[in-house]
Amino acid sequence: MTKYIDGLNRIVWGAPALVLIVGVGLYLSLRLRFAQLTLFPGAWRRFVAMLRPGRKSEDGVTPFQALCTALAATVGTGNIVGVAGAICLGGPGAVFWMWICGVLGMVTKYAEVTLALRYRVKTPAGWIGGPMYVITQGLGAKFSPMAVAYCLFGVIASFGVGNATQINAVISGVNDVVTRFGGEQTRLGNLVMGLILAALVGAMLLGGARRIGIVAERLVPFISAAYILLCAVMLVLRWREVPAAFASIAAGAFSPRAVTGGALGSAYQALRIGCSRGVFTNEAGMGTASIAHASAEVSHPAEQGLMGIMEVFLDTILICTLTALVILVSGVAIPYGKDVGVELTTKAFGAVYGDFAPVFIAVSLVCFAFATVFGWGLYGARCAQFLFGARAWKLFVAAQMAAVVAGACLQTGVVWSAAETVNGLMVIPNLTALAILTPEVVRLTKEYQKSGESTAGGGNYADIHQRKPV
Repeated sequence: MTKYIDGLNRIVWGAPALVLIVGVGLYLSLRLRFAQLTLFPGAWRRFVAMLRPGRKSEDGVTPFQALCTALAATVGTGNIVGVAGAICLGGPGAVFWMWICGVLGMVTKYAEVTLALRYRVKTPAGWIGGPMYVITQGLGAKFSPMAVAYCLFGVIASFGVGNATQINAVISGVNDVVTRFGGEQTRLGNLVMGLILAALVGAMLLGGARRIGIVAERLVPFISAAYILLCAVMLVLRWREVPAAFASIAAGAFSPRAVTGGALGSAYQALRIGCSRGVFTNEAGMGTASIAHASAEVSHPAEQGLMGIMEVFLDTILICTLTALVILVSGVAIPYGKDVGVELTTKAFGAVYGDFAPVFIAVSLVCFAFATVFGWGLYGARCAQFLFGARAWKLFVAAQMAAVVAGACLQTGVVWSAAETVNGLMVIPNLTALAILTPEVVRLTKEYQKSGESTAGGGNYADIHQRKPV
């Protein structure tokens, strides 16, 4: 079974998928005149303004809470484990192609979020949206099978990559810390931790987007800032090696042999690995993050679209780059050709922080993985709600809690591969809708820019374009 799932996974995430993701990113960049660059200063200013305390929402989710919820699902194991694996399999040059994928992903995520807010619908529980509503509201009822397929894939993925595998990583991280201090890993201990985590996840999801947003607003910035700080300190201490690290990234992008001593082959390998790991970490093209952003209270769709740009920037351009530089300046031997993940990152941090490194990495993985669970829990719940109605929410939460316990007690290798395959299938309907509705993104962008990057015509866009529940 594992062999067949892995084979299907390689097909789904092969060259055609990467061409589709990169191709749509290039198309959007050209049509929007590289909005990820021209709009970035405004996006940065808005992001910095959001960091100031005091902004609240009485009825819905603030733009910053929506951003943090989306980041909760994207910033995680891919930033720590995935980057290390990319360097091992594609050489330092893979990081260069992760940057390229990230830059294209910024405009893709901008378009996804902007359309999600353009076509979101109003319910008694607040605003809801995402690719399924973009498809049905933007393309029409005849495309509803495509929306249904997206939601089916989304529900399945939420139990795999979004839940069981992440909980398994949390349990492994906790057990690693426990054993380092003389404790013992037991099945009963795993079950107890699974039950506790299931209760926490259930309480989070039952609170809806608002409760998830409030927790994400507090958790994600804290754990991200802690990780960024320790990376930055290490780079300051090893500042002499930083220029050489950037040089190896640039050279390895086009000649991996020259950098890896012949251990790796072609530039295509660096490109393929870098792009695939980039997509895995920022999820641009999957459309999932737009589900979280759709709940935000803003004056214009493009206003929250700017936070889509910031999301990819923070995830891929900032955090992934810091991880890569830490590995390259550490001086540890890189096992090229082997898909080594957390062990390499741990060794790299250990070059400066010593025995503290394993504990720090384990705690970081635990926090990132748990944040991913409730972020993806929201995505899956919205997909289930679209398919089966509002009543499906509580049943979905119960199923997610069961998946948490299973993830704590069972091995999830097969589940991970299967869920990754489903993730790839989500890309097809989302990018299809994105390509067709690109003219609408262009129109909304021009409208937003013309209004002085504030309100569209002086009113609340959400009220002007309010839609009924579907």
